[in-house]
Amino acid sequence: MTPASAGAAPVDPASVDLAPFGLALGHATDRAGATGLTVIRGVDGPFRCAAAILGRATGSRELPTASPDHLVDRTDAVLLCGGSAYGLDAAAGVMRWMEERGRGFPVGAGVVPIVPAAVLFDLGPLGTFDARPTPAMAYEACERATPLVTEQGSVGAGTGATVGKALGAAYAMKGGVGCARVDGDGVRAAAVAAVNALGDVRDNDGRIIAGARGPDGFVDAARVLSAGAGGPSRFGAASQPASDALQHTTICLVALDLSLGRQALAQVARAATAALYRRITPCGTTFDGDVVFAVCPIATPPAVSVPDEPVLALRIEAVAVRALEDAIERAVREAVGRDDVPGLGDARGDASPSART
Repeated sequence: MTPASAGAAPVDPASVDLAPFGLALGHATDRAGATGLTVIRGVDGPFRCAAAILGRATGSRELPTASPDHLVDRTDAVLLCGGSAYGLDAAAGVMRWMEERGRGFPVGAGVVPIVPAAVLFDLGPLGTFDARPTPAMAYEACERATPLVTEQGSVGAGTGATVGKALGAAYAMKGGVGCARVDGDGVRAAAVAAVNALGDVRDNDGRIIAGARGPDGFVDAARVLSAGAGGPSRFGAASQPASDALQHTTICLVALDLSLGRQALAQVARAATAALYRRITPCGTTFDGDVVFAVCPIATPPAVSVPDEPVLALRIEAVAVRALEDAIERAVREAVGRDDVPGLGDARGDASPSART
């Protein structure tokens, strides 16, 4: 193993194996409607889950079950979904799939599957407004889910995603869904990110690689918005920005291969939000619904005691941040453009896994 943080080793981004985390991932894609969903479920059982909220425009379901204070101490699946609040209905398909297999929180006569979900706004500008993910799509994603992730970019929850909308949708670029894994010293982390951001996406060196486009290249959304020059005025009245520039959200999941307690896992979820602040500028705004889930295996007692192992706790957080940073970058690098919105994956065309359903 290599040391964590700066020395942590990223795994081949073309195919990410979630088997060490006990997880399987499945996409369902409505390419014509430009929407979709991504399900992360346990391969054969539940896992522990926490969540951290950055934005103030979240759309979610069962998010309190990811709190350390909640009665329920296990999760069966996490749903990352397009369709804005309409997409939350799709969780019923995950619940049906789980119930048919007897998987869920036991309640005597049966089970209640625990499926927290977060949605992003993809009702425009791509596809059609009335296209939304359905329970049937979510059921299909559960059925197709595998530990080996080979499809990224313009699939699943990333199908209708766009980024860099500070000047409006006409100047944006294609977002998508990305997955990455980092193997550190004594801990492994994987991450999934559906990136549909107001802000620009940056690489590890801080360079904008996908974002709001001007006549001479990227305009740097954070700079434009803070300067008040060219941002809101391009929408029309400064106090009334265009609606296509105010509907965003990046929804993410970070997975660990070590078991943590509920409070410690919640701290990892919060720590992982650093990845968004590093790679998406700006993020977590009034108009973003950014949410980060953190998951890990269930063990009693947890394998890691944070108070007793502070160095390992810091290493876990560093590796989780690194994995999520890489997933955010993969999301836009694999995204294929459409409807006059360009993507970084365009050069690969149909040969890219991102371009396939």
